[in-house]
Amino acid sequence: MNEFSYPRQLRLLTGGDFKQVFSRASLKVSDKHLLILARPNDLDHPRVGFVFSKKNIRLAVNRNRVRRIIRESFRLNQHTLPNVDIVILARQGLGDIDNSDVQALISKSWKRLIGRAKAKSDKST
Repeated sequence: MNEFSYPRQLRLLTGGDFKQVFSRASLKVSDKHLLILARPNDLDHPRVGFVFSKKNIRLAVNRNRVRRIIRESFRLNQHTLPNVDIVILARQGLGDIDNSDVQALISKSWKRLIGRAKAKSDKST
């Protein structure tokens, strides 16, 4: 596996994977345009999945653009992220912001997720 690849092992693929994150999300990062839910996994790497509805991002071209930007950011930051299953939910207006703002938003969200995961692991030890 390449150091910065995005293979199937890094994706949430089944409905059961998503359901586990929704039912047992212990980490949450919320923003005006984005919600990230995460739960620890037993793997040695993070996994990510997306829930972008037509209601929140109307045009498919915008859903795909935002998904592409976030996927690329995940690919580049996968080694700094904790070993969690992550579901990223779009909120109203995410498709209307430009690429650089989406990149800044997801970078800030990754940092907040890392901080919360670290704080949670410090509490448990």
